[in-house]
Amino acid sequence: MSNERESLAVGGQAVMEGVMMRNGDNLSIAVRRPQGDIVVRNRPWFSITRRQIFTRPYLRGFPLLLETMINGIKALNISAELAMEAENGEIKPWQLVLTLLAALLFAVGLFVVAPHLITMLLNFFNISGGVEGFSFHLWDGAIKFGIFLLYIWAISRIPEIARVFQYHGAEHKAISAYENNAVPVTVEAALRESRLHPRCGTTFLLFVLSIAIILHVLLLPLLLLIWTPESALQKHSVVIVLKLLLMIPISALAYETIRYAARLENSILGRILRAPGLLLQTLTTREPDAGQLATALVALNEALKSGDYYDEAPVETPPYTVLPEPAKNTR
Repeated sequence: MSNERESLAVGGQAVMEGVMMRNGDNLSIAVRRPQGDIVVRNRPWFSITRRQIFTRPYLRGFPLLLETMINGIKALNISAELAMEAENGEIKPWQLVLTLLAALLFAVGLFVVAPHLITMLLNFFNISGGVEGFSFHLWDGAIKFGIFLLYIWAISRIPEIARVFQYHGAEHKAISAYENNAVPVTVEAALRESRLHPRCGTTFLLFVLSIAIILHVLLLPLLLLIWTPESALQKHSVVIVLKLLLMIPISALAYETIRYAARLENSILGRILRAPGLLLQTLTTREPDAGQLATALVALNEALKSGDYYDEAPVETPPYTVLPEPAKNTR
């Protein structure tokens, strides 16, 4: 999206009863508490990509994916504490590691192992070909995509997740109002914006999934031609491990693709590349109410004030309280 503020590119994420906004190396988490007041916590963005090598095209995608997951889990934990007015302190490193591992194991089980096992069952009934052939991986990709859509649809039926999806829409609307140079950025201006945004993480996940299907179909049969284990168990285990290893180049390609699509702006090719992600966002976002938009604007305002790239763009917000970082427990 080309405009005066493109270089400032604020990003965000929906959290529990609120929104997190990132501006450079800082992020702001705004949460509406049960009694209606809005509180904010500002904190540094945890980065694993400060080394020059991790900023280069086709090398930055996978580290950025891990970095985003780590900061997202931290933001969700903080928002849960603020929303429930708990005082559990900052998430401990071992808790973060366990949470991240649990999330990764769940994703691997649901989107890698389960489709593979279902495709093996189809092969048993002679519906798909063997793992050495293209048809096996075409079926695997189709099942993976179906599980992904079914998973998003299923969690959207959970009331708590539905509210998170409303805040997801509020985040998009607030950022769009800012990027489209609304002066000032108000709830009314944000309401007029679309809840869909081309830089959404949902679009990135869709690119990851699509590129994974293509590379699995093209590369895995060729790799098995070079070396094929003797036993069926070893063969399928090797394929699953190869799928996991391919996540590194897949995430790198997906990240560069989404950046390329953004540079194309409103060209025909750009619209074609962005269309599937925007369509998927109709499931992962919902129309927010005025209170949720106001919370998103508070996060945006704090991110603009405390981030690396200061912008004097006026943002109209309700009263809110900025909370200090909790004291670390040294025991």
